[in-house]
Amino acid sequence: MTDRCKEKIASSVRDFRLPRYHEIPSVGLYLEQTTKYIAQYLDPLQEGCISSSMISNYVKKHLISNPVKKQYDREQIAYLIFIALAKNVLSLDNIALFIELQKQTYTAQRAYDYFCDELENMLYFVFELKDVLDNVGMDSSDEKVMLRNTIIALSQKVYLNKCFQAMAEEREETKPEKP
Repeated sequence: MTDRCKEKIASSVRDFRLPRYHEIPSVGLYLEQTTKYIAQYLDPLQEGCISSSMISNYVKKHLISNPVKKQYDREQIAYLIFIALAKNVLSLDNIALFIELQKQTYTAQRAYDYFCDELENMLYFVFELKDVLDNVGMDSSDEKVMLRNTIIALSQKVYLNKCFQAMAEEREETKPEKP
């Protein structure tokens, strides 16, 4: 892999940041607005990882509560961001169990903000944008260990996808033109 390719891979997450709980709109968002809001944050990792039909499916499967007056609130959007990313490495049944565990131990805000911090921490480490992992959180509950392992798997998957994408693009750019 060339240095240019490695730089392209690293730059794909260099400025990645999820909104923290208090930054998610406090006013309800309609389905299309919710989809666009989430996609603007997640597309740098994986394009098309959330759609309106997916959101409707998550409501039907009771992963999130029904929207109130067709609007999704801050907590629902936070859960949707988690679901959209976690579904890359976990089944929906396991995500449902994860959310159930989280509700028994942490508030949605605390769990979501921890998820954001840990995801960014792990992505920057996996993409070699920093040399040492930060110690995120104060305790090491079973739930946090499970979440960290989910985030490790997700980060590794995103990294590999970005590597293969960059290598394919580089190969295409250096391919000799046909006469």
